[in-house]
Amino acid sequence: MSPHLIGMTRESTRPPRFDAPFRAQFAELVRWRRDVRRFRPDTAVDPDLVERLLSLAVHAPSVGLSQPWRFVLVETPARRAAISDNFARANRAALEGYAGERQARYARLKLEGLAQAPVHLAVCADEATSAGHGLGRQTMPETLRYSVVAAVQTLWLAARAEGLGVGWVSILDPEAVRTILDLPVQWSFIAYLCIGWPEEEHDDPELERHGWQARLCDEAMKPLRR
Repeated sequence: MSPHLIGMTRESTRPPRFDAPFRAQFAELVRWRRDVRRFRPDTAVDPDLVERLLSLAVHAPSVGLSQPWRFVLVETPARRAAISDNFARANRAALEGYAGERQARYARLKLEGLAQAPVHLAVCADEATSAGHGLGRQTMPETLRYSVVAAVQTLWLAARAEGLGVGWVSILDPEAVRTILDLPVQWSFIAYLCIGWPEEEHDDPELERHGWQARLCDEAMKPLRR
């Protein structure tokens, strides 16, 4: 048992108590959770490790305990190639939406690691799930998809704790992804993740490092008070 986790077993009904070193490490984990686009392509990820990450991801919170996340490991070379082509088309279209120096800067960015990442994972929401019996989403049905995003974030932090990198590829045509992966009709495509061992490590976002967007100051992010 970790020395940072005090007084807890699986059978225990007492909540865990996390000590100060653990809390400090968790803060570091959050700061080092970066969107990775540069992977070591010659270093595989143990399938058992992927399974462990998914087993943690499914403990994320979900509206009404609906547990709507559905995972697809994309392993077929033809499907991976089709996803890469999808990205290339969507990226060209996005580039055309900028002009001047902003367009030139966009063109220099590395926005995916599809060719290098050993693991490709599509994450979906089962819109027809009967789990949870609709609790909590009668007025805000979008919370079903938010629940899936919570699972993605849980997986991301778990991967980072193992030293793995994760990149979320959002420059994709969702309907094309659905067709490429032959997804069930009731599943909504939420995220396409690249997972692998990072080629380099940074504690700042790549987009900040390459001058696309500076981090907003703490003052700008303070909550409103009503």
